[in-house]
Amino acid sequence: MKAVVFAAGMGTRLKPFTDRHPKALVDIDGEAMLGHVLLKIKAAGISEVIVNVHHFASQIVDYLKARNDFGMTVHISDESALLLDTGGALALLYRRGLLENCDSVLVHNADIMTDFSLRDFSRAFAVETGAEAMLLVDSTRSSTRKLLFDRDSMCMCGWQNENTGQIRPEGLTPRKAEKCMKAAFGGVHIISVGTFADIADYAARIAKKAPEADNLDGIVPFSITDYYIGMCRKNFFCAYQPAEAYRWFDVGRPESLEKARKAFAKSRN
Repeated sequence: MKAVVFAAGMGTRLKPFTDRHPKALVDIDGEAMLGHVLLKIKAAGISEVIVNVHHFASQIVDYLKARNDFGMTVHISDESALLLDTGGALALLYRRGLLENCDSVLVHNADIMTDFSLRDFSRAFAVETGAEAMLLVDSTRSSTRKLLFDRDSMCMCGWQNENTGQIRPEGLTPRKAEKCMKAAFGGVHIISVGTFADIADYAARIAKKAPEADNLDGIVPFSITDYYIGMCRKNFFCAYQPAEAYRWFDVGRPESLEKARKAFAKSRN
């Protein structure tokens, strides 16, 4: 298994810090957020990681060099020319041949601070034969945008905006949606390596529909969540909810960042 860490985001909600720094280098308990994620990945037994960069990319490269890549093999996927969003970033990695020689890829947002077991997560994915992807979700966390899962198979069947009532994909009725388990996506997922060809095909279809859009190596920006929503009828994307209690914070928001700092500082006392 390889890992991908999304560290390219602009971090507009963390201004003024992100006026001069990348969001991934925001500090929590004496360590950059990116460092926390990489150390967690390393502790799970994964030794090869790809980090995508865009906003203040050189600072992330310098940070990794100063830390000797945390004793791991770290590749940089440079999106300085165009921020591709999460789906476009993965399509680019496939295009660049960085996802070869592995059977699956752990994907982790650099702004997610959490302490659930990645080893248990990877074991669960290995057991769930036939799943193209497994997504960390939480059916109890407050969120206006929820993924929808069949309660029996835990297979993803759609998405709903609870503020507007919008339901996707097209054809999923409100009655069917109400029967589904609704859960917030946790920004951590595992994707089978064979699925990346499908992600690249999806990216090509998007690019074809927007021939005038800015692109990087022929790929236009799109969210991996849009891929999951658009392809959930064809593919088996399953939910994962850890059996043990765990902490989870989106540190891309100032209020959550402060909560994460307090929670994880206490864990060292």
